Amino acid sequence: MYLVAFAFAYILFRYQRNKGLIAIDDESMYSLFLYAIVGLIVGARLFSTLFYDGSMYYWTHPHMIFWPFRGGHFVGLPGMSYHGGLVGAVIGALIFSKQYKQNFLDIADVMVAAVPLGYTFGRLGNFINGELWGRVSTVKWAIVFPDAPRFSTNYGWVRDIANTIGMEFQSGQLLNLPRHPSQLYEALFEGIVLWLFMWFIIKPRKKFPGYNLSWYLIGYGGVRFLIEYLREPDSQLGFIISWGKESEPIALFHSLFNISMGQVLCLLMIIAGVVGLLLGKKKHKGALHG
Repeated sequence: MYLVAFAFAYILFRYQRNKGLIAIDDESMYSLFLYAIVGLIVGARLFSTLFYDGSMYYWTHPHMIFWPFRGGHFVGLPGMSYHGGLVGAVIGALIFSKQYKQNFLDIADVMVAAVPLGYTFGRLGNFINGELWGRVSTVKWAIVFPDAPRFSTNYGWVRDIANTIGMEFQSGQLLNLPRHPSQLYEALFEGIVLWLFMWFIIKPRKKFPGYNLSWYLIGYGGVRFLIEYLREPDSQLGFIISWGKESEPIALFHSLFNISMGQVLCLLMIIAGVVGLLLGKKKHKGALHG
């Protein structure tokens, strides 16, 4: 799915280049994607292991961060953070821009119009793997994920949900309850809907360098922030901010004021996007009057 995502991003980037939205030759474009992809993978892995793991294991065993074997078996690099990938891709693009004397904001504006459709496939991969599941739910389209945690029927809320959906159980039994398929929500809204928004609404209205990038940060941050209410937070982190009346269990939605790590990072994205629009608009007006 990563390969499919990169391929879609490349095709859409090249299409925009051919339409004259950015001046970059084929060789430089290949280098740009190499820099961005390497930065993305490194950043996604570092954020996942150093900030989301919660066990401090990788802080004391840094050589294991990119080691793809566990117990004598090849497992790849399980655990990749979107926000870390974004930071890494930005750093890679900045290095490329400096080395090849390209305007970073122009590159970013073209890139962000292409990438949402690409990482739609990444979320579909999460769904196929049965990972990054949503919170427990009784909606008709809720799904039981085989590797999701099970809950004891000694808890009243577990019995209530089981009774609601007609699941038979015995006292003290561990139940794997149905959950929101949050990966599919993300594939649709962070991927397809955001891409349509960026491609057909924002891109044609670009007013200054960084305009598309700023709206991408706001759009992704806003959509992801809302979907996080339906996605179970990482168990080792729980809620970063617990202002709601109830903060446990994290598998259930209790309050709008219980905020996950992903939501905190999304708020930072939204703030960065708003600041980018304000600064870009101010600079653009100054250039017109100048």
